[in-house]
Amino acid sequence: MQVLLEQLVNGLTIGTFYALVAMGYSMVYGIMKLINFAHGDLFTLGSYLGYTLLVIGGGWVTTTFGVWGGVVVAVLGAMLGIGIAGLLLERVAYAPVYKAGRLPLVVSALGASIFISNGIMAVWGPRFQAYPATSIPSGSILLFGDFRITILKLVTILVAFALMALIYFIVEKTLFGAAVRAMALDRETATLMGIDFRKIILFVFFVGPALGALAGVFAGLNYTRIIFNLGWSYGLKAFTAVILGGIGNIPGAMLGGIMLGLMEALFEGLVSGAWKNVFVFIILIIILIVRPTGLIGEKIAEKV
Repeated sequence: MQVLLEQLVNGLTIGTFYALVAMGYSMVYGIMKLINFAHGDLFTLGSYLGYTLLVIGGGWVTTTFGVWGGVVVAVLGAMLGIGIAGLLLERVAYAPVYKAGRLPLVVSALGASIFISNGIMAVWGPRFQAYPATSIPSGSILLFGDFRITILKLVTILVAFALMALIYFIVEKTLFGAAVRAMALDRETATLMGIDFRKIILFVFFVGPALGALAGVFAGLNYTRIIFNLGWSYGLKAFTAVILGGIGNIPGAMLGGIMLGLMEALFEGLVSGAWKNVFVFIILIIILIVRPTGLIGEKIAEKV
């Protein structure tokens, strides 16, 4: 039972990372019908930016604001910085080729991914970097029997779920969210009805990367080590979560990410870590055979 509880917590933790990154993928696809291959690299850049904020000035941020204050500064700084980076990415890599069709957009996304990954390697080096131990909050809470959960993991899960709920509320329950959904349904008609395409794009390319940055900083805090190509594995898993939940569907991205993290952790803890990825993708294939549109299904209507 103790192993099961530990793996459930681990699965929820990594599942929130997948879900946060998957939401960025899903929002961009919903509006532009584009798989933003650079999104995983923005996650990595956010992790490195948070790391830099924590080590700058020999740990001045943590010394001045305390351990949890340093975490808040790192998270907010990374979210703001990567949100702006997402806007720059859209303006430089995607805006010039909007009218050229989907294939040039995909090629541009791949090029942006390579550029960001190699830029991280050039600035921070090709070796692993480690979040400073003094900046990682300690302590744990007793839950059931002898089972304890670290305060950092608990905060990670709660903050991630709170932000996912907030984004869901904005997109599904507000007037601006209705504009986002209308733009995803039919861009031309929504534009004719007076919806500003640029405002929707700014929202998508700021919020999606900012959520990825949040996941990147918490991943660094929870697992300590980061490397320049970290976004490849997390991006691939997040994309898998999008497919699992239903591409273009924000609740589907959340559900897919959480389920993927839980399946990985449970299989690793109870069977074998060496085969966890094989098991996860077998389950994905089985689910897609039964439900080709994902667990929740595609909410985006296709024009005919």
